[in-house]
Amino acid sequence: MTTTVPDPEDLTARARIRDAALRHFGEHGFERATIRGIAETAGVSLGLVRHHFGSKQALREACDEHLMKVMHRLHEEAASRPLGGLNPVAVMGPYRDYLARALAEGSAASFFDEMVRIGVRWLEEADRKRPGPPGVSPQARATVIATMALSFSVLTGHVERGLGVSLETTEGQHELLRAVLWVYSHPLLTPEEAAAAGAALGRSAS
Repeated sequence: MTTTVPDPEDLTARARIRDAALRHFGEHGFERATIRGIAETAGVSLGLVRHHFGSKQALREACDEHLMKVMHRLHEEAASRPLGGLNPVAVMGPYRDYLARALAEGSAASFFDEMVRIGVRWLEEADRKRPGPPGVSPQARATVIATMALSFSVLTGHVERGLGVSLETTEGQHELLRAVLWVYSHPLLTPEEAAAAGAALGRSAS
């Protein structure tokens, strides 16, 4: 049996098609984006797009798979360096429009779920070092954290207006990270206030 070795040019074209799809899905949404427009941006024929991906839905799935690879790379880098040395805002910046559209349209479920899964793993490790068991499950906490993190993609324009600086700049990325670090390291409620709020929540649910 003869094994066909992929043409390197085809592999390059596949990446160009995927990147063009990320751009078109981000700018126009999945329904309005067209295979023809993606092919034109990628500089390839319609036939080559269908050869590599088969359908627009398969192309969107390839975009999600690519973003998951980027997210896994961020996770691996974060484990090997201080948080301040890693800037996920800069790394995910080129994909903000796609993520915002996909999340608003109700897709990118696999991407969101993978973010939660990674968060659960981190939280479970952190929980083992706590003096007592947390009152909220790792799954619930990881879901909220993932939602907060992805909101920067959906609400980029509002975040930039609030910070007074563009997230496309190093200054803006650092300003956002400084704010995130401060919020995570300085609780808004004292332990006593949190306990009182939790007790009130328990009473209202009964």
